[in-house]
This record gives sequence, structure tokens and C-alpha cells, in this order.
Amino acid sequence: MDRREKTSDVTTASKTSTAEASPSISASEAFIVNALCALGLALAFWFADSIYSINLVTDPSRTLFFIWILELPIVILLYSRYRRNRRKCSYLRAVGRGILGVPVGAILNSLGAIALGAPVTSQYLPKTVNWSLMMSLFTKFLHHVLGSSWADWRRIFAQSKPNGFVEYLICLPAHGAVIGGWFGAWPMPLDWERPWQEWPISVSYGTLAGYMVALVASLGFVVVHGRSRHVKKE
Repeated sequence: MDRREKTSDVTTASKTSTAEASPSISASEAFIVNALCALGLALAFWFADSIYSINLVTDPSRTLFFIWILELPIVILLYSRYRRNRRKCSYLRAVGRGILGVPVGAILNSLGAIALGAPVTSQYLPKTVNWSLMMSLFTKFLHHVLGSSWADWRRIFAQSKPNGFVEYLICLPAHGAVIGGWFGAWPMPLDWERPWQEWPISVSYGTLAGYMVALVASLGFVVVHGRSRHVKKE
């Protein structure tokens, strides 16, 4: 009896800690989160076009700046609500962790882009910096949700095994941005002589397209699996 009671206590404690580590999210809440992220991107493009009459082709540096600066508060304030270990990490701490993680991620993204052939001249430096900040925002917002747990990062990115709706909601857009940027880089070396082939225009379009598609896919996952769980309970 003692062993059974101890086993039951351990199981209950494990479930409790798991629930605290991975907060749940409803389909309607997931829709609002993704819709606000998409709205931030739409607002950035509208602001660049209506106020400054620019876009990614005519002025990629400033357009990318508007994208990440307007998307930053939306992403960080929203996703910090789904931080893990809420007893140890307050909302403000998660927000601060997310803000600090963006420039760190931007440095890593810029080094990776340069290693893969991105130009390093002063002409392209502002473009690379703003693209790296945007890319960091789309991929590193996992930091203020998961924290610095290497095991979780490896499980999600290296093993592609997200756990729970929230992790799918943040994992799929991050993967979508990376994959979209990778495909967006393919036309750059081709001899088409199009203005949008210049760094980082096509890569940015690919990143944004992959991110948006993954937002829709992550929402679909939450809706479908949420309904299947509801049916199983009944």
C-alpha cells in the first residue's frame, strides 16, 4: 500500500508539474493569437506603403525595420503568457527574456546568413541587420516560452517532437519561417536580372510566406486535435 501511495503521489506531482510547464490553449484563443500576429505584419506593410511609399523591393531595409519593430510587442506580449514554469518565471521576466533574446538571435542569424553567402559590404549591412532581427523574432520567441532548457530546444528543433498545443503553435511558425527563407534564397543566384533577387528581398518574401502558411497550419492543428480530444472524452 505504501508503494502504491508513493507511486500515486509521484504520478500526481508529475501531472501537476507538466500542466504548469505546458499551459493549454483553446482553438479560439489560438485563432486570436495568430490573427494578431498576421495583423501586425499587415499593419507594417500598410504603414510602409501608405506613409513612406516603400516596400521590400524599393527599400528593403526600412520595410524590414517596420515589420520587426511593429511585430515585436505583439509577439512578445502574447507569447509570454504561455511561459513555462509560471511559479518561477513571472510574466515580466518572460517579457524581458524575450526582448533580450531577439538581438542575440539576430547575431546568430546574421552570422549564419553571412556564412551562407550574404554580402558583408556597408551597403547591405542595414538590410542584413533588419532581416536578422525579423528572423530572430519569428524563430527566437520560443526563448521566452521555453526558457533556456537545452533539452526542450533539442526536442523541438532537432527531434521535431513538440509537446502540447502551445508548443505546436510556436514551433510550426518558427520552422515555417526558416524553410520559407531557405526556399526564398533559391532565385538569388539565378541570372534573371530581377530587382527582387537582390539580398535580402526574395529571402524576406520567402520567410514571410513560410511564416504565414505555418501560422495557418498551427491553428489548423490546434482546431483538429482539440476536436479529436473532445470526441474521445465524450
